[in-house]
Amino acid sequence: MNKPISAKNQPNVLMVDDTPANLELLSVMLKGRGYKVRAAVSGKLALQAARNDPPDLILLDISMPEMDGYEVCAQLKSEERLKDIPIIFLSALTETMDKVKAFGAGGVDYISKPFQFEEVEARVEAHLELRRQKFLLQENYSRLRGLEQKRDDLVNMIIHDLRTPLTIIAGYNELITEDKKNTLSAESAGYISENVKAVQQMMQIVSDVLDTSKMEEGQMTLQLADCDLGALLAEGAAGMASLLKGRKIRFTPPANPVFVRADRELVFRVVQNLLGNALKYTPDDSGLIELKLQPEGGRVRVEVSDNGPGIAPEHRQRVFEKFGQVGIRADHKRYSTGLGLTFCKLAVEAHGGSIGVDGEAGKGSSFWFELPVNGQG
Repeated sequence: MNKPISAKNQPNVLMVDDTPANLELLSVMLKGRGYKVRAAVSGKLALQAARNDPPDLILLDISMPEMDGYEVCAQLKSEERLKDIPIIFLSALTETMDKVKAFGAGGVDYISKPFQFEEVEARVEAHLELRRQKFLLQENYSRLRGLEQKRDDLVNMIIHDLRTPLTIIAGYNELITEDKKNTLSAESAGYISENVKAVQQMMQIVSDVLDTSKMEEGQMTLQLADCDLGALLAEGAAGMASLLKGRKIRFTPPANPVFVRADRELVFRVVQNLLGNALKYTPDDSGLIELKLQPEGGRVRVEVSDNGPGIAPEHRQRVFEKFGQVGIRADHKRYSTGLGLTFCKLAVEAHGGSIGVDGEAGKGSSFWFELPVNGQG
């Protein structure tokens, strides 16, 4: 036999049965174990009692006049304040279909009459403990979400504040670059060029972080317009020329324009991210990146394929997770995506499109995305 429950932790149990003798018997036993017990002799009175003071658990008979236990349970589960209360059916009905119907209505357990009080007590205690653990889990989850929100707010504030100094650095880089032929040695000019690239990458990271947060919160408004994907891909490939270092980007523009209705800036940044990602993981001397554009019915598919180390099938979804990181090579180097691919996924899905990656470890990767032609999913 379990120890009595302390007064300060008294669970509130509502018993529902149209037979007063059953109520009296259970009430005495449960009160003797430290439970706070209320009784209702009909379904309507049970609903009223539950609405006035929601109990922690309900013991519910099935065979009652006017409103049977199934109806009472269904009504309780339809109300927001009451739907999570565990309901244990206590009934003389022993057919399998009666039990199936009880669980279908939302019951968490079923005890057949005549019952042993020890069984009732054990099941009541078990379901109350599950309820307590559920509340504790919800509280911990809410606390964790709050901490995550504070972290995200801090990161966004820092990232936002980085824009100003980066813009200043970029401006001075432009001034130096304009006059570098007259005042700088070839070696120093090379340093400035690398500096310009690094600042551009940092500005891209800043934009990805801020826009990822906006899209996660549903605050990003798409600026939709007719967009020629062929021209956009050609522009994206040309913009990577200074980063190739012996690698090649192969793209044959289509004979005719391929239009989609999309936010051109966001889609362009998706292409930049995928190209930059491919460059990062292909060898300097033999890296080959292929761009493909293919209309498919009411959608258009873009592929960015490379001959880099590739990604194992079990890791394909993780690379699109925020700060996702997976192992890809025997030397234990990591495929770290930061927010670039997360941004790509959110941007594509905001257009009603889809994104993914094919390929396998050691045989290169093929990142792809599809957009609906009319700008809708």
